[in-house]
Amino acid sequence: MKRILVIDDDIDLCDLLTDYLTSEGFVVEVVHDGEAGAERVPAGDYELVILDVMLPGINGIEVLRRIRAVSTTPILMLTARGDDVDRIVGLEMGADDYLPKPFNPRELVARIRAVQRRTAARPAAAASPAEGLSCGDVILDLGGRTLQVEGMPVELTSVEFSLLEVLVRQAGSVVSREELSQQALGRELNAYDRSIDVHVSSLRRKLDVTGNEGERIKTVRGIGYFFVRPAAPR
Repeated sequence: MKRILVIDDDIDLCDLLTDYLTSEGFVVEVVHDGEAGAERVPAGDYELVILDVMLPGINGIEVLRRIRAVSTTPILMLTARGDDVDRIVGLEMGADDYLPKPFNPRELVARIRAVQRRTAARPAAAASPAEGLSCGDVILDLGGRTLQVEGMPVELTSVEFSLLEVLVRQAGSVVSREELSQQALGRELNAYDRSIDVHVSSLRRKLDVTGNEGERIKTVRGIGYFFVRPAAPR
């Protein structure tokens, strides 16, 4: 069953989302405060969590932090329109995507479907655990969707792994932000969307496992990013 957990204190919105998502084939569970939501996620097998930033008790950012400490379940944040700070902080702390309120439920479903497309290949890939992708000391296990850098495991969110996979597959070549959004987020990039940039920033920090590596992901201003191929040994 495709179960979704909605953590939001707006009862009318939760009722609307329950009706709409149920008609799309999802089983929806709802909680109205952050504490209950943070406790529910590790105990449940959810396809995705829809998490509002503004919650009574602990806010959505703290709920996100608690969930990410124990779970990699995809999380879509609901933020106030125009509140860039919440969006950036949420993405930096491991949210997979965000949607500003008010929103069209059809767009929400489109975002959920994009997450599903990113994760749909995992069961099939798990049948080939030896399948991997590497560039220098960066090694991705495509079956288990895990990463090792310099022999050390590095925890990535689902989006970060997808983004890194795209960049490593095209190492040495520039990948546009539009292409990264299509392949890693599963959606078109709009003019005001900084999600890719925030995810790349987080990836850079995580890839620098020793604290003294040069940038593995370079920016090409106005175009996109490329993954740096290691220099060939002399």
